[in-house]
Amino acid sequence: MVNKPLKVLVVDDEPDVVEILSYNLTKENFEVFKAYNGNEAISAAIEVLPDLIIMDIRMPELNGIEACRIIKKNETLKNIPILFLTSDNDEYTSLSAVEAGGDHYVTKPIRPAILMGMITELIRGAVK
Repeated sequence: MVNKPLKVLVVDDEPDVVEILSYNLTKENFEVFKAYNGNEAISAAIEVLPDLIIMDIRMPELNGIEACRIIKKNETLKNIPILFLTSDNDEYTSLSAVEAGGDHYVTKPIRPAILMGMITELIRGAVK
C-alpha cells in the first residue's frame, strides 16, 4: 500500500508567500491546497480536510484569527493543527493566535528549513 501524501492548506493574501510555501511543501511530498483569505480557508478546510493549515493572520474579509476560531468550533475540523504566519511580533498578536486555537506561531520573513521542521513536529503530534 502506498502512503498518501499529507494535505496542507496554505492561506495567505500574498500570492508570492502562497507560492513559496507551496513550492517548499510540494518538494517535501505534501499535497498543497491554497486559499487567499479567511473565508476561503474555512471553505477549503471543509472540502479538503487537511492534515495541517498554515495561515496568515492579517488578511482581508476575515482575518486568520477569526477563521481559526470558526475552524476550531467545527467538530470535523477542530483537531487540525494550525500554524500561524504573520509579520506582527507583538505579544498581543501571539496571545490572540494561541487563544483562538492556533498551535504554533511564526513571524515573517519565513525561513523554509525552520518552517519545515515546525510542520513536521505539528503533523507528528497530530498523527499520534
